[in-house]
Amino acid sequence: MLSKLDLRDVHTGYLGLIPRPKITHELPVEAVRAIIAQVRAEGDAALLELTAKFDGATLTNIEVPRSEIDDAYRQLPKELMDALLLAADSIEGYHRLELEGAKGFEANGIKVTHRPIPMHRAGCYVPGGLARYPSTVLMTAIPAKVAGVSEVYLVTPPRSDGKVDSATLAAAKIAGVDRVFAVGGAQAVAGLAYGTGTVPKVDVIVGPGNVFVSVAKREVAGEVAMPSSFAGPSEVVVVADRSVPSSWAAVDIVVQAEHGPDGLAWLITWDEEYAAEVDQEVDRIVSESPRGVQIRSTLDEGGYVALVRDRQQALEIANEIAPEHLELLYSDAAEDLDLVVNAGAVFYGPYSPASFGDYVAGPSHVLPTFGSARFSSALRVHDFLKFVHFVTVTPAGLSEAGWAVERIAETEGLYAHGQSVAMRMGSAADSYRGGR
Repeated sequence: MLSKLDLRDVHTGYLGLIPRPKITHELPVEAVRAIIAQVRAEGDAALLELTAKFDGATLTNIEVPRSEIDDAYRQLPKELMDALLLAADSIEGYHRLELEGAKGFEANGIKVTHRPIPMHRAGCYVPGGLARYPSTVLMTAIPAKVAGVSEVYLVTPPRSDGKVDSATLAAAKIAGVDRVFAVGGAQAVAGLAYGTGTVPKVDVIVGPGNVFVSVAKREVAGEVAMPSSFAGPSEVVVVADRSVPSSWAAVDIVVQAEHGPDGLAWLITWDEEYAAEVDQEVDRIVSESPRGVQIRSTLDEGGYVALVRDRQQALEIANEIAPEHLELLYSDAAEDLDLVVNAGAVFYGPYSPASFGDYVAGPSHVLPTFGSARFSSALRVHDFLKFVHFVTVTPAGLSEAGWAVERIAETEGLYAHGQSVAMRMGSAADSYRGGR
């Protein structure tokens, strides 16, 4: 089931040897632009019409009533409630570590401080309809609340009966979401970006979605902050050897393939017999899965086992792939963490499947995909903050650094820049003379 790559004799680089993630269909850019234009022109009426068209739900109001959210919270099964509360505590605790207070820098008589200022409104997109992802509500809304965002909104596609899944609504209450809107797809992104009669315009949009959502986010970037990279298929690289059971490595490969088509799932190992065992276990697990047909299709297109010489080469290849999830399941994996430079999230040790990161570890599971871990990170508190710096120059600063401003401004031909300092240097000198 897994395509085999033997890279043990490769020593000079992996360009052209590593299969890259690919989107097998043309991006619906023109269709998304038409949806965005309709929402900008028609507001709520467009959201209602497009929700009926794409989700089969006839609504009279996009917003989910607060009473419906409260009812969903009260009626949530206790075990699920406890699980969501445990996850919420971990997510909040981790993201509080990311907060920075004001810091100062002073040199040459110039003092600079910076202050993080939360954005006012944030929109969290959570897939819905036939799916339910209360975990994604927590993973997007809680970091926003920790950052201090005043108003956090949730958009999610309704079911065909017009309702939003109760677990999703309960998670919204747990996370402190201020308003919930039963709308999804590109139209939800457009509504958040430009505002409608019901949906307010936000400052930042976060959260995963299908290809229409991803293209829409790219189209409206600039109107609002869009911290996450283009969302591609789910990815995992499992680096393992027989120090862990082959079934453990196999199931972790299958976990990410469950997310749907076009995904990537890799096993990297230096043990050829172990590779064959894992491949057999993958086949067994898939054959027993209720989603076996879909998983098999994903793995046939994007499932690989790479044979390497050693752990160092394994990490070189993992960095080349730059996966969303990287698992280091072999003994003494902690010794190799400094070798990892490209990954959305790293899970190391035999008892650390990526599933913990999906739900309860703490960091957001909204991760860079499509190889974008080379230059981007998981969703963080800082994605909801803007940093403003404050500068004050003392009279000593004028004399110690003012000349540098004048010389650079002169070089660049910006006369007034230099004069703004020269005038003050004269005034400062006069004040010094007057004070004597």
